[in-house]
Amino acid sequence: MKNIIKEILSWLGYVLSAVLIGLAINTFVFQPTQIVGCSMESTFFENDKIIVNKLIHTLRSEPEYGDVVIIDSRVKRNRTLKDDLTDSIKYNAITSMITKEKQDILWIKRVIGKSGDTLEYIDGTLYRNGEAIQEDYIKEPMNYFPEGKIIVPEDCIYVMGDNRNSSLDSRVIGSVPLNHVIGKYAFKF
Repeated sequence: MKNIIKEILSWLGYVLSAVLIGLAINTFVFQPTQIVGCSMESTFFENDKIIVNKLIHTLRSEPEYGDVVIIDSRVKRNRTLKDDLTDSIKYNAITSMITKEKQDILWIKRVIGKSGDTLEYIDGTLYRNGEAIQEDYIKEPMNYFPEGKIIVPEDCIYVMGDNRNSSLDSRVIGSVPLNHVIGKYAFKF
């Protein structure tokens, strides 16, 4: 009987270790997730499944222009380690397949501006620091951009969806603090 209990405890230890390693990978390294909405069409479509590289968040790196990033849209509140842990469980592709719940907190968008950049929209063209941005990825010409110049604050980025006319993005919530950049698109699966 002692050997059976010892064997069961040993197996439970292995299972618990595997769960903890999986949780750590999902929280800090890679996470499967599902596209919600049409804001990134024609690059991504509703229900596409992607892998998010979360090392950009874990290592506190700044994304590059044109990178497709996943952001926490709750920019008016501080993001904590607790958010990293709970959001990675609540908002991943596996959980959404089980619960059938659609989340609206984590958004996938493209980096248009970084700290200190000046953005403005003139005659149908988006300019960054006085130079036109070549945007072959957008679905159609943009109908709305805030009037005047936008200066991206320190430690923030400015993001927009590729489907500009059907996207909630920095034009609505403002610039996104770098600690709200959860990860970067890695690949579809």
